[in-house]
Amino acid sequence: MKETDKTPFDWQEVARLALVSRMMDELEERELTPKGLVTYQFSARGHELGQILLAQLLTKPMDAASVYYRSRPFVLGSGLTAEEALASDMARAGGMSEGRDVGVVFNMPRRGRALILPMAADVGSQFTPAAGWAQAICYRRSVLGEEVVADSIAVVFGGEGSVASNGFWSALNMATTMELPLLFVIEDNSYAISVKSRLQTPGANIASNLASFHGLTIWDGDGCDPATTADLVDTAIAYVRQGNGPGLLRLTVPRLSGHSSVDNQAYKTEEERAEEWARDPIVALKRYLVPAQIDDDGWAKLESEAAAEVKGANDAAQAQPQPDPARITERVWAAGSPSPIAGGVAAQKAALPAGTDVPHPPDPRRLTMVEAIRRTLDVELGVNPRCLVFGEDVGLKGGVHAATLGLQAKHGDARVFDTSLSEEGIIGRAVGMALAGLMPVPEIQFRKYADPATEQLHNIGSLRWRTGGRFAVPLVVRMPGGFRRIGDPWHSVTDEAAFAHSVGWRVAYPSNAEDAVGLLRAALRGEDPVMFFEHRAMLDAASARRAYPGDQYVLPFGRGHVVRQGDALTIVTWGAMVERCVAAADETGRDIEIIDLRTIVPWDKALVLESVRKTSRCLIVHEDFQLAGFGAEIAAVVADQAFLDLDAPVHRLAAPSIPVPFNTGLMDGMIPRVDQIGERIRWLLEF
Repeated sequence: MKETDKTPFDWQEVARLALVSRMMDELEERELTPKGLVTYQFSARGHELGQILLAQLLTKPMDAASVYYRSRPFVLGSGLTAEEALASDMARAGGMSEGRDVGVVFNMPRRGRALILPMAADVGSQFTPAAGWAQAICYRRSVLGEEVVADSIAVVFGGEGSVASNGFWSALNMATTMELPLLFVIEDNSYAISVKSRLQTPGANIASNLASFHGLTIWDGDGCDPATTADLVDTAIAYVRQGNGPGLLRLTVPRLSGHSSVDNQAYKTEEERAEEWARDPIVALKRYLVPAQIDDDGWAKLESEAAAEVKGANDAAQAQPQPDPARITERVWAAGSPSPIAGGVAAQKAALPAGTDVPHPPDPRRLTMVEAIRRTLDVELGVNPRCLVFGEDVGLKGGVHAATLGLQAKHGDARVFDTSLSEEGIIGRAVGMALAGLMPVPEIQFRKYADPATEQLHNIGSLRWRTGGRFAVPLVVRMPGGFRRIGDPWHSVTDEAAFAHSVGWRVAYPSNAEDAVGLLRAALRGEDPVMFFEHRAMLDAASARRAYPGDQYVLPFGRGHVVRQGDALTIVTWGAMVERCVAAADETGRDIEIIDLRTIVPWDKALVLESVRKTSRCLIVHEDFQLAGFGAEIAAVVADQAFLDLDAPVHRLAAPSIPVPFNTGLMDGMIPRVDQIGERIRWLLEF
């Protein structure tokens, strides 16, 4: 008996699934893609062995894997059926995304083995959510006391090209500094599309380069030899599962097909292709099993069973209906979607108080907005043990804006904690945590600093939709921005329109302390991802101070507020411009109606249209750029639905398309001023 036979693998299942995976790839390449039944195919030929072995070992309650587009063999080993796999590639209704996403962009609830975290097709984007899931395992054990998750782990897969990505290095930092139960599996096939490994990492071997990386254990070997691969996989999983910290397993494999169905591999020589085929892991697997564990007839039987399974799956997948175009806009938001199988507090069957939209101030003292935000975070950390607040400097320092001052001392550093200086890591980590049933509240110090995390941010909002409602990532990203006493191109950016245009994000922009409390609490008790803008000028502005509305105050999104009644003109605004619009209207002495939208996704169309139909005039004022700013959306709706009620053109006053200047005089020349707003008011009234 071979030494490897002592390892805990079902070799006949390994062989059967490897054959099924290979036959599906060949069927798609040979027949389904040329016929147009599969329009975008990614082959896993050459990658099968290590993935299927790993799948067999991930059986603990919170074991999860973050995969990439070459990971179909692993997902098959985790419970995906051949029909589901082919239906996904054919974009049929029974595929894992119901035809909404690329066929190999997988998500899958737990089926006795690892839960498959919803992936995105961006290279490297899989790493930081895996680190977040691993941190959630630790949190759920140490803080929530869930011993059942004690030896669960996260595994993240990537090709050697992905080791050059921002996400890889951010996750590596998180895993090693926090000693997370995370295994990186790098499948090195020497090519990232056509780019060779030597351009991804010096010397073309990431395992060698990371050998001295503190807190990381490395395994490196041939991913085509069954005995070697089995020993490496078994050792690596056992090591991480025993609480020793993170590890990295590099497996060298051949890529026996092109990067995708449109890649003919013309950049490889015939000698290189021959060398790759000489390393075919399925040929090696047959040599390993025959005759030591099964005879030739046994292998032939496995091949026959695999072929029958693939044929049946192909017939069944082709018989599946096409997705219904009439339902394409469904499952973006929690409302109207099925309850997710994974993601957020709701999936954990943990209820939070409903709250009330009627304020009940416990005392008349007026709080600044930053005090109100801090108090709300404090209350919600007490209400929801799954709530975590984190970001750069949010711990002992209390945040660069003091919004988290004292929260770590009160709630502990497992729940309010500092992170490494990586916005990709902050947001990507939050994705994994939300999927693991927590309510993460990451802070991005300034709007401009969110740029490195844009990939994760844009993927978050579409995740519920992309998974057909099976997964969700409710979280709240707190993000200060806008001018203060001075401006500059880096700390004073607003750019809320970018997130209004991003699928699936609710966007709040309060102008005062009371609204900040209600909207933040609604976000923290909600089931959708929320972008919560905190305008820097309003954090301590006198005009933004309000009495604290109570621990149960919840302000629904999409409900605007009439700040000032009037019938001569409607001004629509939000954020710091509310204060300026009120000042300008007061100076005119006219009956100007001012609407503070409070949230821009969703925004209160009904309130705006009702007001415009009353006043017959509309001015929209915002701090963001006028070009493609959110005011353009409001203006378009007003012109479309209230055109016959207008007595003057719909006007917008906003910033020109330039960065916010550092010089105060220049800044005042860019951001709408009170006198400019007054001029526009008078022009519209006289039209």
